[in-house]
Amino acid sequence: MKINGERHYLWRAVDHEGEVLESFVTKTRDKKSALKFLKKAMRKHGRPEAIVTDRLRSYDAALRDIGAGARQETGRWANNRAENSHLPFRRRERAMLRFRRMRSLQKFASVHAPVSDHFNQERSLTPRVHLKANRAAALTEWRGLCAEWRSLPPAIRRLVCIGLAAPSEPVPAGKSEPYRTPP
Repeated sequence: MKINGERHYLWRAVDHEGEVLESFVTKTRDKKSALKFLKKAMRKHGRPEAIVTDRLRSYDAALRDIGAGARQETGRWANNRAENSHLPFRRRERAMLRFRRMRSLQKFASVHAPVSDHFNQERSLTPRVHLKANRAAALTEWRGLCAEWRSLPPAIRRLVCIGLAAPSEPVPAGKSEPYRTPP
């Protein structure tokens, strides 16, 4: 995807059901970026039995470094689940009129996946009555979470935000940490 005319890459880890586990944005699509993404995903979600990728050489090199080269699977339609998980994200991105900064893209990518996975369920596997009941329950839960958040005083919200999001880089002495919105 392009941000201010520069190409950026969105790395995504998707499980066997199509739910997005991890999202990561980089400026390059090389071995270093692939290694960083794979280590982050494996640290958080454990080592998978099989890793399905496209035929990008960076994946092969990074997986060999990790010691999981034998687990890699590539094929003509093997990574369709990962490719199809991009569609709701791209649709929402178009509606937002694209991104202007890499940081805002990373924040949106990390929040979009869990929220969309919470609401979207596989329609073909459940009867319509159950699907509607599950969606209504998810919406009720979401509204309850939003109401709890809004009921907090602004000063406490700021403290919660700072406590939830650790700075990605150490804050230099004499500088205050920027205000962070909740995930």
